[in-house]
Amino acid sequence: MKNIIYLLVITVVLITSCSEDFLELSPGYAITSGNYFKTEAHFNEALNGTYAKLRGALNDDHSWLHGEMRSDNTHFTYGTNQPLAVINKELSEQFLDRSDFGDVYNKYAELYSVISSANLIIGKIDAVGLEASVTDPIIGQAKFIRALCYFELVRYFGGVPIYDEAVEDPDNAFIARSSVENVYEFIKSDAKEAVDKLPKPTFPQKGYASKSSARMLLGYVYITLKNYNEALTQFQEITNYGHNLLPNYASVFELENKNSRESIFELQYSKEIDKGQHNSTPYLFLPFTYDLSMIVGISPSVNIWDSGWNVPTWEMINSYEPGDERLDASIAIAEGTGTVPKFVIEAIKSPVGYSTPADKISYPYIKKLIHAHNVLKQTDDNFIIYRYAEVLLFIAESFNELNKPDEALAYINQVRNRAGLENITETSQSALRDIIVHERRIELAFENKRYQDLVRTGKAVEIMNANGVYIKNFFRQGGYLLQNGYDVTEEKLILPIPERETRIAGLKQNPGYY
Repeated sequence: MKNIIYLLVITVVLITSCSEDFLELSPGYAITSGNYFKTEAHFNEALNGTYAKLRGALNDDHSWLHGEMRSDNTHFTYGTNQPLAVINKELSEQFLDRSDFGDVYNKYAELYSVISSANLIIGKIDAVGLEASVTDPIIGQAKFIRALCYFELVRYFGGVPIYDEAVEDPDNAFIARSSVENVYEFIKSDAKEAVDKLPKPTFPQKGYASKSSARMLLGYVYITLKNYNEALTQFQEITNYGHNLLPNYASVFELENKNSRESIFELQYSKEIDKGQHNSTPYLFLPFTYDLSMIVGISPSVNIWDSGWNVPTWEMINSYEPGDERLDASIAIAEGTGTVPKFVIEAIKSPVGYSTPADKISYPYIKKLIHAHNVLKQTDDNFIIYRYAEVLLFIAESFNELNKPDEALAYINQVRNRAGLENITETSQSALRDIIVHERRIELAFENKRYQDLVRTGKAVEIMNANGVYIKNFFRQGGYLLQNGYDVTEEKLILPIPERETRIAGLKQNPGYY
């Protein structure tokens, strides 16, 4: 923990202005905390730096590894002679995580790094004497971000240490784990204050957190804790803020619709700023090949070192209903010849009704997260954390759990109709519960939601063990899946506390790990 907490004790990595209108992305300079945090501009720059760190915490390897690949949505393309980091990812998907895995530590450390940044802002701003009209939105954003990170931590690691202020004294660097209940209380407190202090969204949005973002997080916490009345209150308030569904599903992810009315909160990226603000993550999900030009439009486009992750399974593809427009918008098929890494892409096909020809090889890949760009591995795609379709599905879920299925149907059917599907009429609470879980799987596919949905609805052990059987049967000729893989128990639903935190900080390890 010492290395994590000290990241911002001496210096603050800042983001300087690229425009006055949108979330500023350009990396700036480091300034000592002793001569900084004196003006409104200082706090806004530090806040932009905190947003930048959030990208690493919520859109890095560990995010999709633990949010999608540990679910039944995706698998990986196996390659021989892989380095240890790659092997560990393959083990993680099989629920064979260990406390010394790099992705486990990185997830933990990056979330605490963001929390450290937010704590500096929160702890310094009152002493400056700025007007409340200035400080409120800054504090609101910092507390939203801090709550968002603790929500991620508690769901993946259980009870964790709560740092509610910046650590500027070595004696305060090591504290014990708090209970799960106390972490959730802390998250709710931060989120409620963010709701009070943040403005309502204005359109077009600028990329900053708003009252919608804070209510979405707070509602998400309540629904996770099965407090459906409070969850419903938060989600219904969001419907009064001017959000709506875009006309068709594919348009949600188009570059021209970044921060649209459907957006609640998304991580900002830009390919136009040559200062490391692009999004390269989508390349990890593309096929191993020496030539990706048919997908990305760039040549040469070698992609043989770190790719083939988060591959949609055929079970996932077959789970879409006939006529569901989200299938073609979300997934595509690279068809060709040869095997990785010498796979030659000859055509890009729609997955709708697709069957692999006898003389071809096919690789499904995630289509909706990547769009045309000019420089290899420098995409302009934002990554959406929350959007309005999820609000509607959460309202449907809340109504159903409150035994009001008729009211739930109006909200789930808005989402289905946008996808070209007919209305659901089922009013059995149990049956509708399963329908809503499935609808979230399809609507929010590859947005790092599926695994936690399975956990919070109590379906993870059953579905992931069944998925393990499917994966082992489907890939039985590969011989690379371990016999003890996919043995999913309640203990394995959270990750181990990173080894260095148990050794250096003395934190107690989670049951089932060592």
